[in-house]
Amino acid sequence: MSSVLIVGASAQDQAFRSRVDLVNVGVTVTDRKGNLVSDLTLDDFELYEDGRKQTVQYFAAGDGETAPAMHLGLMLDVSGSMEEDLSFSKTASIKFLNMLTDAVDITVVDFDTEVRAARYSQNEFARLIERIRRKKASGMTALYDAIGLYLDGASGQDGRKIMLVYTDGGDSQSSIRFNELIDLLKASDVTIYPIGALEHQPSSSRNQQRMLLQQIADVTGGQAFFPTVVKELDAVYEKVIAQIRAQYTVGYLSTNDKTDGAWRKVEVKMVRKDGRDLRVRSRKGYFATFKKP
Repeated sequence: MSSVLIVGASAQDQAFRSRVDLVNVGVTVTDRKGNLVSDLTLDDFELYEDGRKQTVQYFAAGDGETAPAMHLGLMLDVSGSMEEDLSFSKTASIKFLNMLTDAVDITVVDFDTEVRAARYSQNEFARLIERIRRKKASGMTALYDAIGLYLDGASGQDGRKIMLVYTDGGDSQSSIRFNELIDLLKASDVTIYPIGALEHQPSSSRNQQRMLLQQIADVTGGQAFFPTVVKELDAVYEKVIAQIRAQYTVGYLSTNDKTDGAWRKVEVKMVRKDGRDLRVRSRKGYFATFKKP
């Protein structure tokens, strides 16, 4: 539930509608060459839910005074399978956090057999970095449980929610199954950017782990990256940060008032003249709320 700007509503309607579920969709737009398009306006978008056109009632660009508050999640795999890549991942995560300093807060989730989470403000940045530096690799890999824990905490946050996941992608411990995780991701408005450290993983499982991380990114409108050496991280970070800065938030109140918990497909279309040449990446839909007993 978000505090929103409702377009074309009276003050009374706005006060009421800000307390109901606004469907927020993070949207990244690129041209045919893959360049980010950052000059779009509300009138350039159309939203459809299950094929029915919706009225856009909230719009904000990712970089500017109207941008919603950003909450950053950082997930660090410290399981035994990451032993050869943990130094790489710690360096990667610290470097990234130093480049993205405008998040309202940062939630760090590190996991092995167990999952641990803590939320830090920007004023606690030194403590956050020290937490990351102290980590050592051991235990099994509860990746899906870790993502589930983060999603649960993020559900109460207003604004944009961006999560980076550093992992080799292999889960060996979670109580949550992968298909259950996908359902949780569909119900969430978090955008996920997995960074897969797969170089030291067995070739027999590398492709499968890559596909799993790619699917996690796709269902949330994010993108997965698979750097092999630290020197490749600069290019990865530039891409991720550019996408965060260029991400639009588009919101609407569904014309379907059923509270049946059903899956609703959301499609974002471009309506400006060169719209056919643009590529849109966004979450694919959401689950409607259930009627309270």
